[in-house]
Amino acid sequence: MPQDKAKKQASRAKAQASRDPAVVRRADAAHFPGSSVHASLASEIGLRIVRGDYPPGSILPNEAKWAETFNVSRSAVREAIKMLMAKSLLASRPKIGSWVEPKERWNLLDRDVLAWYATAPDREAFLRTVQEFRHIIEPEASAFAAMRRSDEQMAEISLACREMGEAANLPERIRADTRFHLAILRASGNDLLVPLGVLIESALDHLFIFTTRQVGDQNRAQKLHEAIEKNIRLQRPAAARNAVHKLLADTDEGIGSRRR
Repeated sequence: MPQDKAKKQASRAKAQASRDPAVVRRADAAHFPGSSVHASLASEIGLRIVRGDYPPGSILPNEAKWAETFNVSRSAVREAIKMLMAKSLLASRPKIGSWVEPKERWNLLDRDVLAWYATAPDREAFLRTVQEFRHIIEPEASAFAAMRRSDEQMAEISLACREMGEAANLPERIRADTRFHLAILRASGNDLLVPLGVLIESALDHLFIFTTRQVGDQNRAQKLHEAIEKNIRLQRPAAARNAVHKLLADTDEGIGSRRR
């Protein structure tokens, strides 16, 4: 019957695909758990690029070599390379292959790239860069939040601040700390700061983990955050700005940073 014939053809096509190593991940490719092999591979290659294993201008190994190294399909390698090209870490050309782009072209506001930077060997230099970014953005964002915040936004800021003080462990405190600063960016009323805050969320997490471990006086850190919360709540923009400057100065000491 025609229907039976169609089923047999579909079955043969499926069997053929299972034998094609360029399409299907090898059964023993256990290096990357989960269903998104290409995303995990992109993360591994991206981290190697960011930490300097492949400096700008370097020609990367070809598909076959990556597939052999990580025991994955060549199609997974191709998808991983496409992901890294979309983040502007790589460029590619037929007969040449893929090469690392100059650092100034990298999309440093990409969540993945930020995460790779934060775990690279020179992460302290990167954390100082994040801290400089905070000096540029957060004082004025807090002043605007003091002028523009809604009651709902204020409640979110206050809750995050309170949960910082009540946190039972470091991970809880870090999560509350990050929520506190992102809530202030949202309350600033500037639409450009909201996506910017979400993009640097990973970087803030790593910065706060580092500085919280370095700074022994958590009571002092909590009081500095509470001063920011209080001045935003009382709608005192100048005082809120100054409170943020004091907090950032305290964090500077934690990472050995010096403002230029």
